[in-house]
Amino acid sequence: MTRKRRAQKDPLWARLALVFGAVLLVGSGGALVGGKVLLDHYSNQITHEGGLGGAAAEGATIDGPINLLLVGVDERTGNEEMGVRADSIIIAHVPASHDAVYLTSIPRDTRVQIPAHKSTKYDGGTDKINAAFWFGYQNGGGRDGGLELLAETVSKLAGGLKFNGGAIVNFDGFKGLVTALGGVHMCVDEKVTSVHTGWNSKTGAEGVPYYFNADGLPTGLKPNMQPKTYDVGCYDMAAWEALDYVRQRDKLANNDGDYGRQRHQQQFIKAMLSKATSAGVITNPIKVNAILNSVGKAVSFYNNDVSLADWIFTLKGIKPDQMLTLKVNNGRFNPQTVNGQSFEILDETAEGLLTAIAQDQVAAYVAGHPEMINNDAAQPAASPTKGG
Repeated sequence: MTRKRRAQKDPLWARLALVFGAVLLVGSGGALVGGKVLLDHYSNQITHEGGLGGAAAEGATIDGPINLLLVGVDERTGNEEMGVRADSIIIAHVPASHDAVYLTSIPRDTRVQIPAHKSTKYDGGTDKINAAFWFGYQNGGGRDGGLELLAETVSKLAGGLKFNGGAIVNFDGFKGLVTALGGVHMCVDEKVTSVHTGWNSKTGAEGVPYYFNADGLPTGLKPNMQPKTYDVGCYDMAAWEALDYVRQRDKLANNDGDYGRQRHQQQFIKAMLSKATSAGVITNPIKVNAILNSVGKAVSFYNNDVSLADWIFTLKGIKPDQMLTLKVNNGRFNPQTVNGQSFEILDETAEGLLTAIAQDQVAAYVAGHPEMINNDAAQPAASPTKGG
């Protein structure tokens, strides 16, 4: 069912896809203040039917290996020409042992074959993977249709990978959720300059510090504007700081663009999970209630007919140190220009990782390719080398 969204100045949060952490977060609180009864009350705010199409796993069970598709979208209400594209795509894989989770980000410019989508009259074709959401969204498909076609595209890319669930995350909604948590402790691994947040050096007024061209890329600084910067080190970040930090990809010190942003998103997921499972949160009923009330505004969770309670009680034992964040292409740009359009191409190790996810062999594959483990921000990030 298509749901109307209110118009927003800023795009919906396309950067973090934090629902995996949010689902675990709800589990921590739900177990404390009423278990399944409380979860039943909140599930109507969070869960949605459909959304996975032919990529949905068969059977309403999550007893074996679990795959979640986590998506953030740039949803430009009232500007159909710009479309709605997935800016953040993460596969969260939990092995059958349910004792770990692996997060893998798919670059949004990855060249893929997008299957046909009859309900929105899309005939299929080759494009960037983030376009799949738009082709499913158009002609009445809405967010459900967008997620469905993107899930089917990722499934095709990963050799038939099936998903047990999926989620779309809302930027403004997560501000409330992170605020309810009391912020997060984040480590900055490279200096980052915000293109979204700054202050006028003469008046002190907050505003967008940069001009942007038609493609959405920042150009020059506006007169008297000073952008917010994030220096290397570890900090307790307020909600607005953490969310602003992980949105950035244009002014990163190492010029690692989307790969840097993907890494920061993954680091933030771990930071969220760490804060959500800390004693100061899960033993505070007032905080738990505020968090639960915020989840529905932040997360649209497509549960594939598995009850939210079952999701929670299956995954609640996973701890932050059991979450491993992975990078494709070893975090290096691997561009290819086709008919004048630049795409990102997945290399053999990235394709092998996707196959390992589909076959529930990720631990063994990563053991043989330790270089794909992402920096956890305990040390500064190295600059990437362009090329394959």
